[in-house]
Amino acid sequence: MRRNLRFLIFFLSLVFLPLLFSDARKANLPGGWSPIEDITDPHVTEIAKFAVSEYNKHSKTSLELEKVVKGESQVVSGMNYRLVLKAKDGTAVKTYQAVVWEKEWQNFKSLTSFNLVKG
Repeated sequence: MRRNLRFLIFFLSLVFLPLLFSDARKANLPGGWSPIEDITDPHVTEIAKFAVSEYNKHSKTSLELEKVVKGESQVVSGMNYRLVLKAKDGTAVKTYQAVVWEKEWQNFKSLTSFNLVKG
């Protein structure tokens, strides 16, 4: 009996452990960050423009969005977007990371963070 139980535990661990550590599985879990495949998607651009606009309002600057370099999304109560973007600060183009929380069904967006990326 004990031998059968050990075999069953061994067999189940062979089947289920790879699933627990699979990157593909983690990416689809709520709370996990997933790469945004199409960073030129108009919605991603809208989120980036919102981030720059909100940052400008709160910091009294006048950055201009150049382009989105890369991005990730995270399922929460809504969606978090973590974007790396290029923005013009006067004549200099700098790289920033912005996080925006969106609840699209409520027409709600909030800038969570906006930081200069040191390169």
